[in-house]
Amino acid sequence: QLHLVESGGGLVQPGESLTLSCAASGFGLASHAIAWFRQAPGKEREGVSFISNTGGSTDYSDSVKGRFTISRDNVKKMAYLQMNNLNADDTGVYYCAALRGYSDQEAEWTKNGVWGQGTQVTVSA
Repeated sequence: QLHLVESGGGLVQPGESLTLSCAASGFGLASHAIAWFRQAPGKEREGVSFISNTGGSTDYSDSVKGRFTISRDNVKKMAYLQMNNLNADDTGVYYCAALRGYSDQEAEWTKNGVWGQGTQVTVSA
C-alpha cells in the first residue's frame, strides 16, 4: 500500500515560482500514475496535472498549461510539480494522488486512488 506526503507549499507573490514535492512510501509506485489536484476555498477540486507511471505521458489543465510542469522519479519514489508565474487563482490546497494504471476521470481517482494530506499554496501580494 502506498502512502503519499506532499511538501513545498507556502506563501508566494504573484509571478513567483514554487515546487511541490510528493514523497511515496510503500511498494508499487512504478505501476501508478501520479496526479496533482487542487482545491480552492469555495470551489470544487480540480485536476491540475497528470503523469503516467513511466513519466512518458503528461497532461495539464488549461488553467496551468505552459506554467506548470509535472515530473517523477520512480527510483527516489518522488513526484514533483514545478509551478511558475503563479497568480491568485492558483491559491488552494494541493494534493498528490496515485492511481494504479491511469484514468482521466476524477471519479476514478477519488474512488481508487491513494491521496496525500495536501499542502497549502497561497499566492498573494
